[in-house]
Amino acid sequence: MNTPMISIVMPVYNTAKYVEAAIESVLAQTFVDFELLIIDDAGSDNSIELCRAYSDPRIRIISQANRGLAGARNTGIRHARGQYIALLDSDDLWEPEKLERHIEHLWQSPEVGISYAASRMIDDDGNFLRIVQRPKLKNVTARDVFLRNPVGNGSAPVIRRQVFEDIAFINEARNELDYFDESFRQSEDIECWCRMALMTKWRFEGIAGAYTRYRINEGGLSANVVKQFETWSRVKARVSELDPEFADKWGSYAEAYQKRYLARRCFRMGEGALAWSLMKEALQICPRIVIQEPAKTLTTIAAALVLRLRPQQLNGPLQSLIERS
Repeated sequence: MNTPMISIVMPVYNTAKYVEAAIESVLAQTFVDFELLIIDDAGSDNSIELCRAYSDPRIRIISQANRGLAGARNTGIRHARGQYIALLDSDDLWEPEKLERHIEHLWQSPEVGISYAASRMIDDDGNFLRIVQRPKLKNVTARDVFLRNPVGNGSAPVIRRQVFEDIAFINEARNELDYFDESFRQSEDIECWCRMALMTKWRFEGIAGAYTRYRINEGGLSANVVKQFETWSRVKARVSELDPEFADKWGSYAEAYQKRYLARRCFRMGEGALAWSLMKEALQICPRIVIQEPAKTLTTIAAALVLRLRPQQLNGPLQSLIERS
């Protein structure tokens, strides 16, 4: 069996509504030298039955007891045979040129370990939203990774296998290598990217264009926002363990940016009170974010305040303004 150039790791857990579209977006890639590793994470719906209906020899299905997204990715990376590893969540989609563009980028830039691009947001039915994640593409530092997560989401990067090997650690309970920390059930991506940025010399670099369709499901927003911030706080603690001086210098900035990000999520879902509370906390923690990014910060403050006061006629214009900032 020929060794594929790229291994695509796709965890599957109760995503029957979306998984076929995710697979089709992989099979439609213009770059064809890949294997698709579908990691069956022991869901309760018929997702895996749908996956088994595909006969493409590049697809392999690997089953395991439920271990969550990080655990499924770890299993996939351990089974991967390619020199590059691409991650795709089974409710997201790729544009057909996704892999071709990233492989071209990595071939041309041997110092780059993590290649990524912008992502367009879609709703539960696959319709485009007016939201595009436009990350910083060049001259990315560990500070950028910690403060702003330029990769954006877990379906955006294509990563050299060596990068994962450089951050691998022994899971003593199973006596095997892990890459993502399975104790994280949220924010496992940014925790992993921070280790890559702080523990290796590999560069993060993005390419022009938007090649991922990232699905947003805002169910249970308030509880989810609180949980997401609590998990992110563990990321901050991990960064402090890795580099205390770096964390002391940038920790307040990172926390303020995270709360501003969550405030913007709240605004999109009409949660004005929570958005306003988060923005007040962000400014108390690090008021300098107004100077560093005045447009985004001030529009978020204005949107949160207006929505809190509930003049519904202003929601449309403000929605457009905040998406452009």
